[in-house]
Amino acid sequence: MDWQRTVLIGGMGLVAWMLVIQWNQFEDQNVALEQSYSESQTNYESSFDSVTTSTGLANSDELPQLQSVPESSGLLDLAPPTPNENFITAQNDVIEIVIDPIGGDIVSGLLLTHFDKKLEDGGQPFPILQNSRDNTYVARSGLIGPSGTDTAEGRPKFSIASTNFVLNDDQDTLNIDLVLNDSGVRIVKRFTLSRNSYDIGVQYIINNGSSSDWNGIFYGQIKRDAKPPVTDVSGFSMQPFLGAALRQPEKNYAKFDFSDIEDESVKTSIEGGWVAMVQHYFISAWIPPADELNNFTLRKLSNQDMYLLSFTGAPISVPVGESADYKASFYIGPKDQDALIGMAEYLDRTLDYGFLWILAEPIFKAMKMIHSVIGNWGWTIILLTLGIKLILYPLSAASLKSMAKMRNLQPQMLRLKELYGDDRQKMSQETMSLYKKEKVNPAGGCFPMLLQMPVFISLYWVLMESVEIRHAPWIFWIQDLSAKDPYFVLPIIMGASMLFMQKLQPAPTDPMQAKIMQIMPIAFTFLFMGFPSGLVLYWTVNNLLSMAQQWFVNRQLINNKN
Repeated sequence: MDWQRTVLIGGMGLVAWMLVIQWNQFEDQNVALEQSYSESQTNYESSFDSVTTSTGLANSDELPQLQSVPESSGLLDLAPPTPNENFITAQNDVIEIVIDPIGGDIVSGLLLTHFDKKLEDGGQPFPILQNSRDNTYVARSGLIGPSGTDTAEGRPKFSIASTNFVLNDDQDTLNIDLVLNDSGVRIVKRFTLSRNSYDIGVQYIINNGSSSDWNGIFYGQIKRDAKPPVTDVSGFSMQPFLGAALRQPEKNYAKFDFSDIEDESVKTSIEGGWVAMVQHYFISAWIPPADELNNFTLRKLSNQDMYLLSFTGAPISVPVGESADYKASFYIGPKDQDALIGMAEYLDRTLDYGFLWILAEPIFKAMKMIHSVIGNWGWTIILLTLGIKLILYPLSAASLKSMAKMRNLQPQMLRLKELYGDDRQKMSQETMSLYKKEKVNPAGGCFPMLLQMPVFISLYWVLMESVEIRHAPWIFWIQDLSAKDPYFVLPIIMGASMLFMQKLQPAPTDPMQAKIMQIMPIAFTFLFMGFPSGLVLYWTVNNLLSMAQQWFVNRQLINNKN
C-alpha cells in the first residue's frame, strides 16, 4: 500500500550508501592527494634544479614498437639518459612549457591562467606536466625507424638559438626551432605556440641532403606515473576519473584507468584519432593527422610504476635532395569543450558526463548562455535549476498532486490501520476502496519523478566536470564554488529544506519508514558538508523550488475543494 514511499526511501538509502562508499574512498585517496600536493609545493620553485638527467628513453621498454618489426625481435634497446640542464622555456599568454634539448621532450607545463589554489591563498600557475624526483609526467616525441633519430644508441641533442622564448604582444604565433644535422640530413623540430591557445604544434621538417633516401616514423608519447595529480581538492564527492582515454574504431570515447592498463595493454589503429591523459578539469592529449592511419598503444612499463600512452603515425619517406614535414598537435590545458571540439572529433568527450552525455551537453550549453548574460556562475546555477524546474513542471505536477492527495488521506489511512491492522488482506482491500472513492492513484507520481532523475544526474555531472566552476565565486562567503562551504551554511539550509519538504508530503504509516525519513535530512546535511558548494547550491535551490511547487499544488487542491 505504501510501495511508492518504500521505493523512494530505498532510493534515498541507496544514495546514502553510495556516498558512504565514496567517503571511504576519499579518506584513502586524500592522504595521497595531500602528500602529492605538499611535495609538489615544496619542489615547485626548484623543480628544474632537481632534474639531474635528461628525459631520454631510459630503458629498453619505452620506444614504441613499429608494426614492421618482426615479433621475434621484440622492442628496441635504448641507451640510458645523458645529464642535461640546458632547458628551453617558451610561453604564450596561457601556458608556459619547458623543453629538454635532448630528444626535444616537453618536461614541464604550467597553466598561467589556472592556479593550484586561490590566488589570495598563495596560488601558483597550475602544473600539469612535470619531471622531478617525486613526479613524472612528460610529453615525448621523436622519429623512429630505419633513419630515425631515436635509436638504441640514444636520443638526439638538438641545437637552439636561444633558451627563452616569449610570445610578444605583436605576435600571433611563436616558433621554437630545435635543429639537428645528421649525416647530411637537416632536421628541424618545431614547436608552435599560438595566442590564447593550449594547442602546441609539433612539426618535423626534414631536408635530405644525404646520398640515400630517408625513412622514418613519428611517435608521440605521454609518460606518467600513477600518483594523484596536484590538486586543491577539499571535502569529498564522486571521485573524478584519472587515467588514459582514446578513440577506438568501435568506440568514440574509451577510457582506461591505471589498473586496467596494468592488467592488459591496449592497442588500436584508426584514421585520425587521439590519445589523452585525463584528470579532474584538465587533460593532455596527442592529436595526430586526421587523414592518416595511426597506431595507438597504452601500456605499463615492466617493473615500474610508470605508464606510456603512445601513437605512431604514417611512414615518412624523403627522397635524396628533397624535403618533407610531419605535423601533430599536443594539447595541454583545461577541459574546454569549445576548444576540444575544434581539436579532434570526439575529443570533447573527455568531459566525462557518463552515459547521460546526450542530456548533459545541452545543459552545459544552457549554463554558458546564462553565464554570458549575468557573468556569475552561482547565479547561473540558480537560474538553470529554476529553468529546469519550469520545463519539467508539467511532469512533476502529477507527482506533486498525488503526494498532496495522499497527504490529505492520512487521517483515513490511520483509521483503517487501527481497524484492520492485523488483517493485511482486509487492510489492502479497504485501502484500494479508499483510493478508488477519492480518485487517488498511488502510482500516479512515480513515473514523472523517474523521468526527472536523468536530468538531475546529468546536471550533477556537468557541475562536477566544468572547469569554469573551479575557483569561481558566488556571493559573500562562497568564494569558490568548487570547494566546500567553509561555514557549512548551505548544507544546513539544504538539510532544513529536506525537513520542511517532508512536512508537505504524506507521512509513512510504517514506523520504521517514518524513522528513516526523520534521520535522512540530518544524515544528508553531514554528508553534504564536504561537497563542493556549487553542487550543494544546486541541491538546495532544487529543494526550495520543490517546496514551493508542493505548497502551490496543495493550495490548489484546497481551493478546488472549497
